[in-house]
Amino acid sequence: MARPLLGAFFNRTATVNTPIPFASRTASAGGGLFGSNRTAEGQMRAMSAVGTLFAIVDRTSNATALVDWKLYRKAKSGRKEDRTEVTSHAALEMWNRPNPFMPRQEFVESSTQHYDLTGETWWVIARYPGVKIPLEMWPVRPDRMAPVPDRDKFLRGYVYTSPDGEQIPLELDEVIQLRRPNPLDPYRGLSPVLSILPDLDTARYSAEWARAFFLNSAQPGGIIEVPGHLSDSEFDEMRERWAEQHKGVNNAHKVAITEHGAKWVDRTISQRDMQFVELRGATRDAVREAYGISKTAIGDFEDINRASALAAKSWFAEQQTVPRLERIKAALNFELLPMYGATAQGLEFDYENPTPPDPETESATLTARANAAAALRTAGWDPAGVLSAVGLPEIAYAGAPATAPAPVAWSDAVAGLLGEDIEAAQRWVVVASDDGNTCHPCRENDGHTYKNRADAYKDYPEGEGYVHCEGVTYGNPCRCKVVKRGRKGKGE
Repeated sequence: MARPLLGAFFNRTATVNTPIPFASRTASAGGGLFGSNRTAEGQMRAMSAVGTLFAIVDRTSNATALVDWKLYRKAKSGRKEDRTEVTSHAALEMWNRPNPFMPRQEFVESSTQHYDLTGETWWVIARYPGVKIPLEMWPVRPDRMAPVPDRDKFLRGYVYTSPDGEQIPLELDEVIQLRRPNPLDPYRGLSPVLSILPDLDTARYSAEWARAFFLNSAQPGGIIEVPGHLSDSEFDEMRERWAEQHKGVNNAHKVAITEHGAKWVDRTISQRDMQFVELRGATRDAVREAYGISKTAIGDFEDINRASALAAKSWFAEQQTVPRLERIKAALNFELLPMYGATAQGLEFDYENPTPPDPETESATLTARANAAAALRTAGWDPAGVLSAVGLPEIAYAGAPATAPAPVAWSDAVAGLLGEDIEAAQRWVVVASDDGNTCHPCRENDGHTYKNRADAYKDYPEGEGYVHCEGVTYGNPCRCKVVKRGRKGKGE
C-alpha cells in the first residue's frame, strides 16, 4: 500500500478505528511514578534520570553508529573475500541518508537508543504514491507502535498512534522491527531496564535525598517540644521565625535558639547512617550487570594498563557492538533489500569489523606468512606471485644481484618487510683457498656460516674480501669469499 512521504503521512487527519491488541496496549500504556512506570515511554525516560544508564546507552549507541557499512555483490563461491563491492545503488544511497533530516550515523544512534532502552527498534518506510521502492526511512518511538496479530498469518500489520491519539494502520512492507526476543510476547521486545526498575528508583531517590540535604529543607530536622499550649499567633510567629533562620542552603546546620522553654530534639539521619556511597555503588553495579557492561566501557579506568585496556576495547566490540550490528545487518538484508526487487538480487549489506586487531596475533601471522613465502620461493615458485598467495603485500622485485641467485634477493626483501631475520632453508658459508699466502684469520673463518645475506656481507662486502684479512696489509688479495650453501650443505 503506497503512502506519501512521512512528513505528510503523520499529518493525516483521517481517523482509523483499528483496535490495538491487548498485549500491545499493556506494553505501551500506563503511568505512575518513574520507577514503577513499566511502559516503553517510562523506559526511555529512565535514560535521562540515571547517570549510569545514560553512560551505557550513550556508549553502545555511539559505538554502533560509528561503524562503516558497504554493499556487496555475493560471489558464487559464497566466500566473503570473493565478494565485489557495489558503490552505486538506490538501497545504498538511502542507507547512507535514510531521510532528509538524518544521516546514517544519527539514524543508527537513535535506533540503538530505542533498542537498548525498550528492547525494540522500529523503522517506518516512506514511499511516493504508486512507487514500490523505499525513498525514506524513519526511526519511530517504540511506545507509538503496536503490532496487530493475526490468527492465520501471525501478523496482520501495525498501528501507529500519533501524539494527538490518531491511530494509523501500516502494512507489513511499511515497517521493519528489530527486537530482543521477549519470552512472554513474540510480538514485542524485552528491555534490560525492566529488570532494574527498583535499582533505578534507588539511584534517583538517593540523589534527590542528597540534593534535599544540601538545600536543607528547614534543617536541622527534628521535633520542637513546647511545655505549654501555644496560641495561633504564637505558633505562626514561631514557625515563620524558624523558617527564616534555618531554611535554605545559607542557613544549613545553624544552631537553633528557641523561646518559652521550647526544647529541640534531634531526629536527623545522617548521610553516613544512610550509607549513600555504598548504596549508589551497588546500584551502578546492578545497572552494568543488566547490560553486561564492564567499568572500563563507561570510563572507569581504575587498575588498568595498556594490555588490559586493549583487551577491554576488543571485548566491548565483540560482546556489545557486533551483536547490535548483526541485528541491523539482518534487517537490511532480509527486509529492506527485498523491497528493491530484482535490482537487489545477489546483494548484501555488511559492516566493517569494529574489533581492534591484536598486535601479537598480527605479528605471529606475518611471521608465519613470511616463512611460508620463503619456503615457496626456495621450492622454485615465481616470486611475483608468492606474496599474494600467502596474503602478504606486494613489494618491488628488481632481480637477483650478480653474485647471488634470485631467492636471496627476494628472501631479503621479505625479511626487510617484517623488520626481522627469516630462518631460510639455505645459509651463507665462507669458502677459503688455503695456500701459503692465506692469512690466519681467513683460514680460521673457513667454513663459518651466516644466517642470512645481510650478516654475511657485513664481514665480506660484495661477497668476498674478509674485513679482518691480514694478507691485504702486505699487498696480497684475500683468499676467501661467501657463497650460498644448499640444503645438503653444498655451496652454490
